Amino acid sequence: MPRLSEEWHMSRRLGALIAIVALASGTLLVSVILRCQIGAAVAIEDVPNGLWLGVLFWVALTILGSSLAVRMPGGNYVDVGFAPVVAAMSLGGPIVAGLTALIGATQTRELRRQVPWYGVLANHAGITGPAVLSACALSLVPRSNPSNVWVDFLATFGAACLFFSLNTLTTTMFVSVRNGESMWRLVRADSGAYLNMLALAPVAWLMARMYVAAGWWAVLLFAVPLYTTRLAYQRFVEVREMFTETVRSLAEAVDKRDTFTSGHSHRVQTIAMDIGRVMKVSDEELEALEWGGLLHDIGKIGVPDSVLLKQERLTREERVTMNAHPVLGAEIIAPVRKLAPELPIIRHHHEWFNGSGYPDRLVADEIPLLARILHVADAFEAMTAARPYRMTPLTSAQALAELRKFGGIQFDPDVVDAFVKTEWVRDVPDAGRPEIRDVPTIGQAAGSMAKSATHPDLGPAAPDSAAFAPVRPPATA
Repeated sequence: MPRLSEEWHMSRRLGALIAIVALASGTLLVSVILRCQIGAAVAIEDVPNGLWLGVLFWVALTILGSSLAVRMPGGNYVDVGFAPVVAAMSLGGPIVAGLTALIGATQTRELRRQVPWYGVLANHAGITGPAVLSACALSLVPRSNPSNVWVDFLATFGAACLFFSLNTLTTTMFVSVRNGESMWRLVRADSGAYLNMLALAPVAWLMARMYVAAGWWAVLLFAVPLYTTRLAYQRFVEVREMFTETVRSLAEAVDKRDTFTSGHSHRVQTIAMDIGRVMKVSDEELEALEWGGLLHDIGKIGVPDSVLLKQERLTREERVTMNAHPVLGAEIIAPVRKLAPELPIIRHHHEWFNGSGYPDRLVADEIPLLARILHVADAFEAMTAARPYRMTPLTSAQALAELRKFGGIQFDPDVVDAFVKTEWVRDVPDAGRPEIRDVPTIGQAAGSMAKSATHPDLGPAAPDSAAFAPVRPPATA
């Protein structure tokens, strides 16, 4: 079942939403307790108080499943307590489903007080209400005929899908209000894992059938597939974390060639991802910014120390060598298929908005959006850190002023607008967008010269210093 993380930030809107969901879930549970009966199939036969012992059995099994929670990349937790809740729903009806979800959803991190009380309330309410509603829907389907197995299976599977969907929707609503993110984006963040969890619905149905046919002990045999499912989620997270740590270590190795740029790539990654969130890029694009930010300077591996660490002004030949690092970086990463989305970021993060950048002199929207985002992040980090050519870093206010000044020339003004909304400069005075100057690109200037040479009657082309000596960038990293 999807569960919220312990990273809570309470607000009035979030508090009101939690109160509404908790009140609705509590009302539903009380209503079914007063109006419904516990299904006899949940009872453990031939023992005193077998009905309540059966309820306790499924509650205990759900607690065990909930204790095996895995934190997903999107930040929420997923556990295998979903299966015993659905099985209990199939056997005992709405009352058992509600009690099993309410009590069985307890996790060890809640007992250790790692989640605030309102977070615990939100988690339990977000599971209990959907469980009761789904059980009520399941109770409307006639399943008393033991020979009609397919009706029972399809009804249980449908109720499981409804339960999981409502639980996911409720959790997503909480996170959306808490973090101010799009609900659709949050659903997509861990959609692969969530869809895989629906495969537990047939397992839950089999658990219920075995409970009736063979007894409670037969259900314990399903501990193996449930634990295997949990391990699969854990391995998924571990592999992703291992890949990210490997990329981070590689980036740090490049940065540490120069003591001035140690940690540069990690800071650029963080800034770029914050800009991406403001611009509401997709999860896939945000992941590309995550890894592209770490690897954007990987091509500096091929830049000699005599050039990379030189404190004096670079010669023309040395500048050519330095400017080749985006192309070299893309060539290094190209064989890694997993990093294909990061290639445009690595190759084009030094392109200028007016076409005066490198290596391909792309203009405006020709430059990939993520590369434009990274360019702003890269420049801000470089300006606010010490460099051999500028030992005194710029303040955040000075760096923002430079970004504004070169908006429409070096940087995409829309990306600068998004950057202003991040925490990096939230309290920094901002003069806003300046009047955009029309700075021709090198290609445009060359075309103008060629036209004048072909048509002498048009007169000589007016010299344009910006075309032949582009405005010096505020910083390079």
